[in-house]
Amino acid sequence: MAVPNKTIYVSDGDLSLYQRAQELAGGNLSAAIATALRRFVDLHESLQAGFEEVTVRIGLGSGRKVRFTAALVGEWMDTRQGRAETFRVFRGRRGKYVLHVERSADFWMVGPDGKPAGWRGHLGIGEVRYGSTPRESSLEVVDTLDELRDKVPPELFEIVARSARQPNLEELDV
Repeated sequence: MAVPNKTIYVSDGDLSLYQRAQELAGGNLSAAIATALRRFVDLHESLQAGFEEVTVRIGLGSGRKVRFTAALVGEWMDTRQGRAETFRVFRGRRGKYVLHVERSADFWMVGPDGKPAGWRGHLGIGEVRYGSTPRESSLEVVDTLDELRDKVPPELFEIVARSARQPNLEELDV
């Protein structure tokens, strides 16, 4: 089978970029271009369908960046346990749910005497002290709502479940 030839004109300013891509692709510039075009098409089709490109951090401290395409369907913050926990649930293009959980470093409020601030702390009066538990975040992909149920607060699960029952705007033709 003959492979069709396609000519790509490269400006002088972009030549070093093409050379580097060819090096990274093991000498196969065609493979590098095809990979880039697949990502480009997937991203733009996702954006046209109403999804967003999402960037989150996972791991301890500032962690590492992870990118994916999805739509946010619910978010919940809980500050009852001496640290802030933020749960975000996204729906991916293939119908899976993506759960991103951020946990702040543990903290508590203290008054001027160095003792716990009590009710004043709930009003933001006092000084914030951080404990030994570092900031962390995680990302998990689940296939169904049932798998998500025990991983998020019940209030957030209800929000996500309601959004799953909502008709898609594309289906409504509005």
